Amino acid sequence: MGSSPAFSVFITIKIINMILLLLWLPFQNFIFGIFFSRFFGKNIIYYISFNIVLTFLFSLFLLFQCYYFQKFYIFNVSTWFFTGYFINFWGIYLDTFIIFMVAVVTLISSLVHIYSIEYMRYDPFLSKFMCYLSLFTFFMLILIVSDNFLQMFVGWEGVGLCSYLLINFWHSRLQANKAAIKAMLYNRFTDFLLLIALFCIFSIFGSFDYGIVFSLAPFFVDTKNIFFNLDFLNIVDLICIFLFFGAMGKSAQLSFHNWLPDAMEGPTPVSALIHAATMVTAGVFLILKCSILFELSKISLHFIALIGSLTALFGATVGLYPHDLKKVIAFSTCSQLGYMIMACGLSCYNAAFFHLVTHAFFKALLFLAAGSIIHAANNEQDIRKYGSFLRYLPITYTAFTVGSLNLIGLPFLSGFYSKDILLEAIFVANLNISFFCYILGITAIFFTASYSTRLFILIFIKKSSRIKYFINNVHESSIEIQIPLIILSFLSIIFGYFTFDMFNGLGSMFFSNIFCYNRSQYFFSDIEFISKFFKFLPFIITGFGITSSFFFYYINSDLLNNFKYTKIFKYIYRFFIKKWFFDRIFTEFFFLPFLLFGYSYTYKKLDRGLLEFFGPFNFVKSFSSFVLKKNKPLFNYFIYNFFF
Repeated sequence: MGSSPAFSVFITIKIINMILLLLWLPFQNFIFGIFFSRFFGKNIIYYISFNIVLTFLFSLFLLFQCYYFQKFYIFNVSTWFFTGYFINFWGIYLDTFIIFMVAVVTLISSLVHIYSIEYMRYDPFLSKFMCYLSLFTFFMLILIVSDNFLQMFVGWEGVGLCSYLLINFWHSRLQANKAAIKAMLYNRFTDFLLLIALFCIFSIFGSFDYGIVFSLAPFFVDTKNIFFNLDFLNIVDLICIFLFFGAMGKSAQLSFHNWLPDAMEGPTPVSALIHAATMVTAGVFLILKCSILFELSKISLHFIALIGSLTALFGATVGLYPHDLKKVIAFSTCSQLGYMIMACGLSCYNAAFFHLVTHAFFKALLFLAAGSIIHAANNEQDIRKYGSFLRYLPITYTAFTVGSLNLIGLPFLSGFYSKDILLEAIFVANLNISFFCYILGITAIFFTASYSTRLFILIFIKKSSRIKYFINNVHESSIEIQIPLIILSFLSIIFGYFTFDMFNGLGSMFFSNIFCYNRSQYFFSDIEFISKFFKFLPFIITGFGITSSFFFYYINSDLLNNFKYTKIFKYIYRFFIKKWFFDRIFTEFFFLPFLLFGYSYTYKKLDRGLLEFFGPFNFVKSFSSFVLKKNKPLFNYFIYNFFF
């Protein structure tokens, strides 16, 4: 019975229906919540949360099917549009890599939905907030499971739209308006660059389908660049570079990172969802998905590795001195994304994906624990006003400690396994730029350990300077907030240990042939043979970072206190607190010239000048003045009443 063709067809149909439900349930949450929340009130949030949890359970079952039985699913749902000889379908493609990404997204989304029930309980627009979260999840799933670039771009734009809606959810706050507009503008610019890559793909390959493009790409490696007159770039190089430009905006890489810390103006559950599993991981996912293309372009791989390494160092250094709790964690996200991008640039795709998954767990844990602290402290986010929270928030303290130790890379936690294999793979990579990237990555570890220890000391250990009333009213959050913290803490502790060989072990069939590697530069077998010094170097530098931060913020040393008032420290502090002056550079050299040009020419000379002179305004003005000169009061009265 089990091996009969009819039974196999029946099982396949059931699985396809489950895949469609996987996409339908989050979208149904949005539609149902928007149109029927007024009838069911806030009770609809439990229905929305249940559907998202059900989506996660479906993804677990499909992951078991894809991995255990070595299956993949590809089918067309319906025809989207056709013109001439071009037909585009709504298609779905699932393999082990895709469904694992789906499972991570739906798990984080489920926990964020449960967390939001209590965190946003007293918000009058809670049901709308939950609907936006579900729509965010839906568009991310569309981006992941699509089988062509055009459908992927729909999900790509969808997560950008949802990020705008959620960052600007408290729309009465001016800073939230600014942050949402900033995120939208940065992503619109990089999305335009991604569109250039898609135009090139269609003009060269005649299709947006992943399978067709990846199959034909090796035959176009030597094809001359016909779009820009650049002799050193072939057409595949050009496509890969513009694909990466699109990924730079979503994943907040250096020069397109400015929107990420400002996005903290949204509610904390939004920050957890954006930084852990949805928006910022979309750029890394695009590079992993297109590894076949990037392996054909050495120029783009070098560029990706360089940008990723600089971003890792940048995010670690600028996270040293901000006083906003969520912004410090946001800069850590920028740094960790730099590690993932750097690994992709050095062809360490499985290590990058492993770090993406572990980072999703401990970064969601950090943000949700930070939300619990903010919730307990009456929405206060300035870490200088915290202190002595250890005795009042034991569960939040444990969760935040686990997340921070994962971020630092303490041995035998998930963050240690993923970051350790990533740095070792970068060290043994056979590329000219690999050693430079390794130096920047190792340096970033020191600063990461420093700012993580600083947060821990100022929040939980150092005595509070606030009044007794504030301290006495700090309390542990309810069970809806504690459950996600406990689950994520558990995953952050054990996930890396149990899945290390599955992701990175030699001979593992987890990824099968999903990622493309250049066999002449395959170096994972060399990792076990590097010297012990370089294996222990990240741990040693982490220890130096923790120790320096401990002496700087907890022990009042006269030597360190005197160092704080030296000129060199003031220059370093100013450079880091101003975020390497990127905001000032972009404002003075890019934004202000465009604004001045728009005011001086587009507004004053075109709108107020040319268009008004030849338009209705000048016509009415000239005609009425002519009538006034002829002294015709009755006609003049009619003209003024009709036009003005």
